Amino acid sequence: MTAETILFIGIAGIFSLAVSVFMYGYKTKYKGMLRWVFGVLRFVTLFSVLLLLINPKFKTETYTVEKPKLPILIDNSASVVALNQKENVEALLKQLQENPDLNDRFDLSFFSFGNDFRGLDSLSFSEKNTNISKALASINELFKNETAPTVLISDGNQTLGADYAFSSATFKNQIFPIVLGDTTKHTDLAIEQLNTNRYAFLKNQFPIETILVYNGTGSANSQFIVKQGASVVYRKPVSFSETNNTQTISFTLPATSVGLQKYTAQLVALQDEKNTSNNVKQFAVEVIDQATNVLIVSSIVHPDVGALKKAIASNEQRTVLIKKPSEAAALLNDYQLVLLYQPDRSFSTVYSEIEKLKKNTFVITGLETDWNFLNNIQKNYSKEITNQTEDVSGILNVNYGTFAVDDLAFEAMRPLKTLFGALEITVPHEVLLEQSVDGFSSETPMLATMELNGVRNAIWDGEGLWKWRAQSFLNDNSFETFDNFTGKLVQYLASNKRRSRLEVSNETFYYNNNPIKISAQYFDQNFVFDSRASLSINVTNSETKERITFPLLLKNNFYEVDLNSLNAGSYLFTVSVNDQTVARSGSFTILDFNVEQQFLNADVAKLQYIANTSNGATYFVSQVDQLMSDLTKDNRYQQIQKSEQKVIPLIDWKYLLAIIVLSLTAEWFMRKYNGLI
Repeated sequence: MTAETILFIGIAGIFSLAVSVFMYGYKTKYKGMLRWVFGVLRFVTLFSVLLLLINPKFKTETYTVEKPKLPILIDNSASVVALNQKENVEALLKQLQENPDLNDRFDLSFFSFGNDFRGLDSLSFSEKNTNISKALASINELFKNETAPTVLISDGNQTLGADYAFSSATFKNQIFPIVLGDTTKHTDLAIEQLNTNRYAFLKNQFPIETILVYNGTGSANSQFIVKQGASVVYRKPVSFSETNNTQTISFTLPATSVGLQKYTAQLVALQDEKNTSNNVKQFAVEVIDQATNVLIVSSIVHPDVGALKKAIASNEQRTVLIKKPSEAAALLNDYQLVLLYQPDRSFSTVYSEIEKLKKNTFVITGLETDWNFLNNIQKNYSKEITNQTEDVSGILNVNYGTFAVDDLAFEAMRPLKTLFGALEITVPHEVLLEQSVDGFSSETPMLATMELNGVRNAIWDGEGLWKWRAQSFLNDNSFETFDNFTGKLVQYLASNKRRSRLEVSNETFYYNNNPIKISAQYFDQNFVFDSRASLSINVTNSETKERITFPLLLKNNFYEVDLNSLNAGSYLFTVSVNDQTVARSGSFTILDFNVEQQFLNADVAKLQYIANTSNGATYFVSQVDQLMSDLTKDNRYQQIQKSEQKVIPLIDWKYLLAIIVLSLTAEWFMRKYNGLI
């Protein structure tokens, strides 16, 4: 407390004493003990009131010692077991947890990673993928403002995400990898990569490309075989040497029957080969009888047209052709969907043929659109004609129920260009994207779908869609999100299938190291999406007859279930609505492919690279004691003493108020008891 505060307290005490003495010690009518009691109570009351007004405070200072952080990342993927490192990891973990010097110097925290990054609970070594880049980036974000050298216990083999070696320059703290796995090189043949289409058309040839790799000394001879069931459909002898250790084989196979066709590619193992699991790969191709044909009609050259073609054709079930209006009218009968890009008067013949053939259409408008022509040629929608332009963004309608849609963060996308004015749709429709200007909704549709007399149509008012496709790549390092969104829209528009109250969407086959998801939409009697329904899926293994039931979880405007817990095999499923008689059935196949079993050695080079880049060091399992010693002696990681100064009141105001109330109450009762009131 300051001297000024002490002086005020002294003055308050003297003043309270003087007033009490004057009232009850000088010319008082009270006698004996009564005046002493009243005097003391009055002194307490006055002194407490004055203390409450002065509010004396004093400072306290506490000291704490803050240890540097030491996050420890542990590889929980199946490759740890494949490289016979499970026991080593468990022993390492125990050593780090129980080392007294390390725990005295650092604040240890433990994390595991595989597909995802999470705090360490237990180790199963069953994760189907390894994403080292995500784990390191998460640690970098968690401890971005702290001293936190990172211990990475891993074999360095990454199967998912960005290459962690290239992103290591952004890590702010040092990385100390502990290398798991045998660094000795063994003779090994492997199918490094196999590329094929997911779909093929009946009576066509579908291409296959495979990359074969040899690690070893001397030369080796083997055979590359592709089987369908027990039948060999392709065979080729292959030879390798130390200098010629890679071969790329390209060939085609015939699509002879409709449905899912499963194949096994095999590189015959050498006699002394240690790891043979990477010699075999399963793949599948779904043979379909007919493609979905989409015709894009445009009279102008625009990057949107190319972006739309790429997005639609990313699904191999669809073929896309771009034509000018003068060439398109005669071709319409061969296409399920006609995409009209920025129509003008040259589209007159095309619109006449569309009306005659009752074709589904997808119209995209922009700055080059002739709205005079478009307003007159069709009656579904119209727009007032202006010569002004504006930049517009999209807002997803989360209640859109025609088909399942994921939010691509539309509001954060680059604005599209359109002509100023409100778009009015005069037929029953659903708005998928609502137009917004500078973050405010204009209550005008940007993208809407409509169905009238069995014909489906959509209008997207805005040009510059190529920017959205490019933005999706910048966000996710892939065009997949935008292409999937466009694909769902095209799938709906290209189909004339009657709408059902329960729509189920699934792939015919999945690889078990990729997400296995099935989605569904349920509508009420008025075909309005019902978000209150309870859906479940009953999955039956075709071989073992084992049945498992999973709930479907609500996600925006659809329900979804993740089936990654299922083993490889063929399955039948039924999606049903609880307490309803509505259900849909289907089938899918999960192909066995464990990418974590494809590795024979640890990737020491990459682990050493990130250690050197971050000014850390690399250690092997046998050197863990050296690691702990180096960390505890490293002068870069010092404990920091922090002082914290607090200003607190001498007496809490709550206690002072309580004392005042108690003293006044006691005085009142004393007076009442003695008949003085």
